[in-house]
Amino acid sequence: MDKKKALSAFAALSQPTRLDVFRLLVKAGKTGLVAGEISDQLDVRQNTLSANLTILVQAGLIRNRREGRSIRYHVDLNGMRGLLSFLMEDCCGGNPALCKPILDELACC
Repeated sequence: MDKKKALSAFAALSQPTRLDVFRLLVKAGKTGLVAGEISDQLDVRQNTLSANLTILVQAGLIRNRREGRSIRYHVDLNGMRGLLSFLMEDCCGGNPALCKPILDELACC
């Protein structure tokens, strides 16, 4: 992940509702959640949620898939891993290979 994409991801996560959505989708795992379920669980109006979901999708942190009239959202594990890798690329005295086991452990799915 480059610096520009990392800044976009940080900006997306810097808003409370979007951070809550991201964490909820991480918890939901592979099955993800439809927008209505996210709205209900977080007690957020659907029009407000829709704007926040769009920002998270554009930041590469979540992805979506249409299911009939609903849209199911999932955490984008590659996006999350890319952000974590960006943060850790200079760790361990500039030897990121030492951090690889940590990153591999984070790739739970």
